[in-house]
Amino acid sequence: MEKTDNYALQASQAQAHFLTYDQETLIRKCDLQADKNYLYPTLFGLCYRIDRKTGQIQRKDKDAWQKADFNEIMTILDIVCDCREDRSLTGRWNGMQNFGHQFHQNLLEEEDPFAAYFDKDPSLFRKACRALGGTEIPGADMGYAIEVMPGLKIAVQFWHSDEEFPAQVRYFWDENALQFIRYETMYFAVGRLKSLLLTRSML
Repeated sequence: MEKTDNYALQASQAQAHFLTYDQETLIRKCDLQADKNYLYPTLFGLCYRIDRKTGQIQRKDKDAWQKADFNEIMTILDIVCDCREDRSLTGRWNGMQNFGHQFHQNLLEEEDPFAAYFDKDPSLFRKACRALGGTEIPGADMGYAIEVMPGLKIAVQFWHSDEEFPAQVRYFWDENALQFIRYETMYFAVGRLKSLLLTRSML
């Protein structure tokens, strides 16, 4: 219960933070569609709306609007509010662990149940990445670049297990990714991506 409350509190703080910004500036900076009630960002190819009065976020699911989850809220609001106006890409990938601290690097080296799931049937990884509009990239046994939000992609690479090493999934961002998204928020984006890949693999 305490964790859920903490997540809700953090999301509420992010929504309140959004309300401190000049929304016309955000619309222009992020090239967002908007009307008098909402801003309309996208995340991993899905449509969202941010309430201009409350900061609350909903995701469009077929013909209905559903409440966004924690990872969606944090990723969208971080990028919309705090990406740099002069942001640019280098076109060179950098491992996610290289953006952060040693503690987080160690976390990325642990055995990953997510990778183990796709190791049972790697074709599901390909299917899920393509369902999200991923484009194939070189490296690893399989790799795809997937759009997070317009102008920013994440590369996800899969390695099969062998006699010595478990299956691995690794994440890469453009060298200038921190102009778009904070390091801590990369984890929220990856959390949402993993959820989507699992869902798409089951369709």
